[in-house]
Amino acid sequence: MPYLPRQDSVLYYEVHGHGAPVVLLHGVGGNHASWFYQIEAWSRNFQLIAVDARGFGNSSDVEGAGRSAFTDDLAHLLDELGLARTALVAQSMGGGTAADFACRHPSRVSALVLADTLTWLAPPPDLAGALAEARRAAAGLSQSERVLGATFRRTRPALSELYLQIASFNRYTFKTLAGEQARHAPDELAATGIPICFVAGEEDVLFPPALIAQTCRAVRGSNLICVPQAGHSAYFEAPEAFNREVGDWLRAHIGS
Repeated sequence: MPYLPRQDSVLYYEVHGHGAPVVLLHGVGGNHASWFYQIEAWSRNFQLIAVDARGFGNSSDVEGAGRSAFTDDLAHLLDELGLARTALVAQSMGGGTAADFACRHPSRVSALVLADTLTWLAPPPDLAGALAEARRAAAGLSQSERVLGATFRRTRPALSELYLQIASFNRYTFKTLAGEQARHAPDELAATGIPICFVAGEEDVLFPPALIAQTCRAVRGSNLICVPQAGHSAYFEAPEAFNREVGDWLRAHIGS
């Protein structure tokens, strides 16, 4: 198992496949194991690096730094792997790391996919109120209702349980996650010049698709993929649609 020392902690990662490099950055309810659908579908075209953020999966966080260290951890991993440039595919919490890394190191990012996430966003006034309202509406929901769409919970109860069990191997939850990350304005992200694709789950209650679409319009030149009958975890709930649409977008922008 590949572990990378990082101060007193260790970062766990896996490498699958061959081709243009793509780093997979999970959400707060996931870890490297969450990407099994993407690894099966994309490893024939891309070199996939699935990494556990510190405090998640097999990665430790002795320092208790949490997300304050995520961006520098990613830079350290890429340096260790000798990757001068890579695409980033990030879901939810991972979007904070991906967007921050892209804004800080734009020359190192070949393409950026932000799936079901506005965690990176310093919202302009026209979005701030709507985001706050979405947070209030989700506050009383169970974890399953927060992260999985109604269609998936109804039709795939066993996989819904698997999703929650994968999260049980993490030290942190969304309530206990330590640290802070920088947030960025849409213009700042657009100014990187990186090809950017937003993915929205049609049934996402944490970051409703209308707000992701509005943000996409504010990031000049970016693209939007909407995944039907999927909630906050479109990559897990509707993997065939997610893998096809996002895979095609990646191949168009970074090759294979």
